[in-house]
Amino acid sequence: MKYCRFNLNRQTHYGAVEDRNGELWITNLIQPPEEDLAVRLKQGRSAAFGLQPMTLSSAELLPPVTPSKIVCVGRNYRAHVRELGNEMPTEPLIFLKPPSSLLPPGGVVRLPAVSKRVDFEGELAAVIGRRARNLKPDADWRNVVRGFTLANDVTARDLQNKDDQWTRAKGFDTFCPTGPIVSDELDLDAGLTLETRLNGERRQHASTLDFIFSLPQLLAFITSILTLEPGDLLLTGTPSGVAPLSPGDRVDVSISGLGVLANTVESS
Repeated sequence: MKYCRFNLNRQTHYGAVEDRNGELWITNLIQPPEEDLAVRLKQGRSAAFGLQPMTLSSAELLPPVTPSKIVCVGRNYRAHVRELGNEMPTEPLIFLKPPSSLLPPGGVVRLPAVSKRVDFEGELAAVIGRRARNLKPDADWRNVVRGFTLANDVTARDLQNKDDQWTRAKGFDTFCPTGPIVSDELDLDAGLTLETRLNGERRQHASTLDFIFSLPQLLAFITSILTLEPGDLLLTGTPSGVAPLSPGDRVDVSISGLGVLANTVESS
């Protein structure tokens, strides 16, 4: 199943998404997931009435998730580790982004005046589907993950290098573009190819088969530390090719089956 979250007539809805001849369409309304209590209360059983199908590109899209937390993995592609001049990790390096950093598809990344270099980092993100704690490395990730979406772990690189921790560098408002859809139809075990384009020029291109730590390993490590809740977002790391952003730029992150996460850039 594929779904999105969007505004229609000043109300938030979730919609089933279908690929029709290479274009994504919202075909009908569906019940909100359990974590989005506000929409569940307002919508009630409104998913029972019909929706005039619309193209995804014509909808007022929202981030397709409402996470209690955004867990991110640093340095999970070998080439990215090398391009930043870091040592290869021996265990996953995790950090948090605040939910307030979420930005919808088509939203504007705001460059903070305090930073002189802000980079894009296109990523595959997993959406958690059920509460998980102390998972084993050989556990079937499909029992935990609801689906996948795209994300851009926007990073103030100079602040990341300056601070002893990454909260400021990763946590600005608009620093986590996410979407446009969530899908459970991808074959992660076969490898997914992620691309990021800056103003139309391909800057990142890599397969998830190049992960240093697999998704089951990441889930086992993370849930040994903290409990994952339904709707939580797990960013799995970025490939090499990160580069700075400037006002007026456009960033497109894509994986086949997930559409394109497109955002523009402006100064604060």
